[in-house]
Amino acid sequence: MPWILTDEEVKKRTDFRHLAICSVDPPGCTDIDDALHYRVLPNGNIEVGVHIADVTHFVRPGNAMDQEAASRGTTVYLVDQRIDMLPGLLSGNLCSLRGGEERLAMSSVWEMTQTAEILNVTFSKSVIRSRAALTYGEAQMRIDDASLTDEVTVGLRGLNRLAKILRARRKLNGALFLASPEVRFNIDSETHDPIDVQTKELKETNFMVEEFMLLANISVAEKIHKEFPEYALLRRHPAPPLSSYDPVLKAAQSKHLDLTAKDGKSLSDSLEKAYIPGQPYFNTMLRILTTRCMMQAVYFCSGTVEYHDYQHYGLATPIYTHFTSPIRRYADVMVHRFLAAAISKDVTYPELLDRKVMDKVCQNINYRHRMAQYAGRASVSLHTQLFFRNRKVDEEAYVLFVRKNALQVLIPKYGLEGTIMLSAKNDKTDIGFKFDQEDQSQTTGSVTFRTFDRLVVQISVDQSSLQHHRLVVNVVEPIIPGFSVTPSTETAPVGAPPKMRKIAGDA
Repeated sequence: MPWILTDEEVKKRTDFRHLAICSVDPPGCTDIDDALHYRVLPNGNIEVGVHIADVTHFVRPGNAMDQEAASRGTTVYLVDQRIDMLPGLLSGNLCSLRGGEERLAMSSVWEMTQTAEILNVTFSKSVIRSRAALTYGEAQMRIDDASLTDEVTVGLRGLNRLAKILRARRKLNGALFLASPEVRFNIDSETHDPIDVQTKELKETNFMVEEFMLLANISVAEKIHKEFPEYALLRRHPAPPLSSYDPVLKAAQSKHLDLTAKDGKSLSDSLEKAYIPGQPYFNTMLRILTTRCMMQAVYFCSGTVEYHDYQHYGLATPIYTHFTSPIRRYADVMVHRFLAAAISKDVTYPELLDRKVMDKVCQNINYRHRMAQYAGRASVSLHTQLFFRNRKVDEEAYVLFVRKNALQVLIPKYGLEGTIMLSAKNDKTDIGFKFDQEDQSQTTGSVTFRTFDRLVVQISVDQSSLQHHRLVVNVVEPIIPGFSVTPSTETAPVGAPPKMRKIAGDA
């Protein structure tokens, strides 16, 4: 029999079906975890709600689905497919907050002033009916189209305005806004080969959703830690040792810029000021380099770590967790169980209040998260090779790192990184590059390569080995006799915007 929402279940929950709730996600998203609402209250304040799929209504502790989800730990996103943590019936249907359908949710609702000062927050199990499942692009068009005045669009404009205030406030507190190149592919529906590859364009609506997901995660972290100080599942991001910043500090100094990295606030402020006239991509590259200096964020059980170590360095918040994606992350499932117990909407069970068990859960989901990242990167690498197979394409690139025998470059058009080998064992064509470790440069003749320098590279795939095809990047410009390659006459085809779900930031 098909699942139906019963009157008995509705009576146990807060009914938000009358509100103008909507979701905003990437194109093609079917596992919709979150939805939002905005409305002005009679007293002039604003009510903002974040509604998250109530996965724990279906996945009960210890049942077969729970055991399998706990083992998998996360959904794995590849270029052309995803490997779900939960069965498709739940992830793409019963739990997914699809437009126009009644769904169960866990809701976090704030009363705010017009300047986004939080007055109070309430949590509840709820029932919702999303009025629209929008893409980031569709939501942005609604916001920008002044002729639209429907309730959903007005709500989106209000949310966007508040999100800008929240984001500016986080920046003042020292939150880091870093960058990472992201490749997205358009896949041929018949051959499954990539026919276009490019970087993702972020819109205001991407940041809008991110801000409210972060706010929900922080609010829930505070709540479950208050109720379960010894057992709560939280997420921390340790501050990196100062020595980790040496590469990015030296790179900035090479351009006569001073970065300060004594703490997150000073680093954030100095990154904000680090611009070079006529080089619009410079600041993005500097933030990419800074990202490489960061430690890995990890899940942990609150009773196993001292409170001063709870901090999330990148977000500049003393406490944090993951609550907003229970369809694709098991950590969020556990956090939902803590929250439900904290608001007396569900009961605890022995494993939930066992630090050793919770610590093992955290270790597994940390491991599974890393493996999912590796799988995603390997999938991107494979499809990148497929895309450039039988092609030679020339593109603008910038030096990211100068190594002892290589240059690591970033190709902005595709968000790709590649390595240009400058010398190799038994290489008879070695023209004598000289590496200066102090200056972080490579020199041959009158040509010197330093971090952030622009060059033109040629991208191709070495297919000489049947088993190990590899992406090859060669220098086209500047022209170095005996080293640079002849410019290609080919250009990469331009296709439709690619469709690949992104796991964004730490929201």
